[in-house]
Amino acid sequence: MTATMTIDLAAIRARQKAAWTAGDFGQIAKFTQANAEEFVGRCAMTPGMRVLDIACGTGNTALPAARTGAEVTALDFAPNLLEQARARALREGLYIRFEEGDMEELPFADGSFDLVLSTFGIMFAPRPDRAAAELIRVCRPGGRIALASWTPEGFIGQVQQIMAKVSPMPQGVLSPLQWGEEAIVRERLRTGIAALSERRVMAQLRYPFSIAETILFHRTYLGPARMTYDMLSAGQREQVEKQMTELYERHNKARDGTVWVEAEYLEVMATRA
Repeated sequence: MTATMTIDLAAIRARQKAAWTAGDFGQIAKFTQANAEEFVGRCAMTPGMRVLDIACGTGNTALPAARTGAEVTALDFAPNLLEQARARALREGLYIRFEEGDMEELPFADGSFDLVLSTFGIMFAPRPDRAAAELIRVCRPGGRIALASWTPEGFIGQVQQIMAKVSPMPQGVLSPLQWGEEAIVRERLRTGIAALSERRVMAQLRYPFSIAETILFHRTYLGPARMTYDMLSAGQREQVEKQMTELYERHNKARDGTVWVEAEYLEVMATRA
């Protein structure tokens, strides 16, 4: 029996939506904006190109995509994130079509887009094979798919593994970090893809806080982390804090009392057959 046959999909979606509507992800997204802009720069967008940003969050990828003159559609299931994204686009005078929806059931016709992308979003789909099929379905023949996903070995991957010890994935759901493994991604995108390339990239994450303040910042504003902490006992919180502090201390490149870590992600560029 496969994982997709055993999971309680409705409960998982409800839990995910609750997690991402908690906190204030817009505060977190500010510190990954530069990395999203660099990713967009490598996607070679052109004016008039039809672009879909899946799991767009607060618009880190959609906004720089729209600045290229591309016709951008951005989808997310969290209304609070879409609200922030719309406000950001309005302030910049950018037209982006924002849609509330499910990345496993994209509300678009086959072949609707020249470029389909997702930065640290598609990786959280509870049914990865279904999500991969939707990526391919809405991309036109000859179009491209671009993905960025944290690797298990990278800094964010290790953070997620610490949290997973105290808040395991629901039964039957695979780790989102599998999207950061080359062999698994190639298997998921094997049908309908003419060419695929991958490379590992280091995201630069800089915080003007101490390590303790950085951990508190994420615990306060990152919805999934906030929900997890709220469910932990005092002893579990202490253990998580200890492990997180040790992880930051091992990776911190800053020497001025602030935080600067490099977080590895897998960048995938694929061409639709």
